[in-house]
Amino acid sequence: MEPELSRQRVSPGALSRLQPLLRWESGLAIASVAIVLLGLDVSSQFLTNGNLFYLCISVGEVAIMTLPLTFIVITGEIDLSVASTLGLASALVGYLWSHGWPMALIIPTVLAVGVLTGAFNGLLVTRLGLPSLAVTIGTLTLYRGIAVILLGPNTISNFPFSYTTIGVDPVPHTFLSYSVLIFLILALVFGVILHFTPFGRSLYAIGANQEAAIFAGIRVKRTKLLLFIVSGVVCSAAGILYTFRLSTAVQDNGVGLELSVVAIVLLGGVSIFGGTGSIIGVVLAVFVFAGLQNALFLTNFNELALGIVTGGLLLVSVLVPNASSFVRRARESLRRRQVRGQAAAAGRKT
Repeated sequence: MEPELSRQRVSPGALSRLQPLLRWESGLAIASVAIVLLGLDVSSQFLTNGNLFYLCISVGEVAIMTLPLTFIVITGEIDLSVASTLGLASALVGYLWSHGWPMALIIPTVLAVGVLTGAFNGLLVTRLGLPSLAVTIGTLTLYRGIAVILLGPNTISNFPFSYTTIGVDPVPHTFLSYSVLIFLILALVFGVILHFTPFGRSLYAIGANQEAAIFAGIRVKRTKLLLFIVSGVVCSAAGILYTFRLSTAVQDNGVGLELSVVAIVLLGGVSIFGGTGSIIGVVLAVFVFAGLQNALFLTNFNELALGIVTGGLLLVSVLVPNASSFVRRARESLRRRQVRGQAAAAGRKT
């Protein structure tokens, strides 16, 4: 009797949502093992602490930005301004430091600006009803332009040593960078929220059917606004870490990173149409993305051409999950043609 009760407590909808995620995550786990084998094949240095630390610092800030974007994409929206928010935060750190502000005041100020940038995106999407794709393409260039105004051609690189070591020293007794450690902690928090709280379930509901979510009493606009604000804050924090790692603030910090962030999120199994996705998948996708780039780097692959990894994984992450729907539509189209052909043949006989 007790096993029957335990089975009854599991929602059929939850099971149906979980099964495809597990299949996709299993594929990512297999891909991770394959990348480790590839890395060992191309270089015996792949699993050394030094190379793993390099792998961590190369992906840390990008990985952090994937977490809020995961929530946003699950609700059926997109934020393409993540890297520009990082760049604006980095420029603001340099600007304020060059004007004599103490770092203890700079950091909360930059995070507060992140609240404003995220809220600006969110208000345009939720209150004015504008599409998030168009809005965040616009703010992508807007925030980047503000960074140019703040710094111009200047380069600020005289940050305190106690802060810049955060980006270049590993966590004691590990190969992890501080940015990856922060990512793992945030991934745990985001994962618990997404998979074990009513708020997380509401995100899936919004992405699956927004109108039904509204009728179910979910505050869709407020939820989306909150997600964009969280994205602004988290990306600003990533911008601070990015500045400390490079020990440099320039106007073009983070240019092009938005494609890497989007590629990882979609590779992690988060549907571009909303309603599906998991944090575990995104964490695995971070390793697949960074590991593949690192393995190619060890083969002396042209670093300027590493964008092929981003573009290739982006296409794979969009095409593969939708392959079944493509096949289904092709079959339906073929069936309709056959029916029309049979009908035409029957008409000619009569």
